[in-house]
Amino acid sequence: MRASVGDRIRIHTRAVGMKEPIGEIVEVRGADGAPPYVVRFDDGHETLIFPGPDCVVEPRAMQG
Repeated sequence: MRASVGDRIRIHTRAVGMKEPIGEIVEVRGADGAPPYVVRFDDGHETLIFPGPDCVVEPRAMQG
């Protein structure tokens, strides 16, 4: 997985009716866009994440 600052990350959930967390990558700590990432979620909290197979990075260029 590769990402840049400003990309969005979406974490898919298997729980029915639960909203998928979506956040903006504000810092990339790995080399050449690799994880971990500091993410600011839509509710305002920030956390360091190591994305798993349930995560999707949406490049900044694809965002409307």
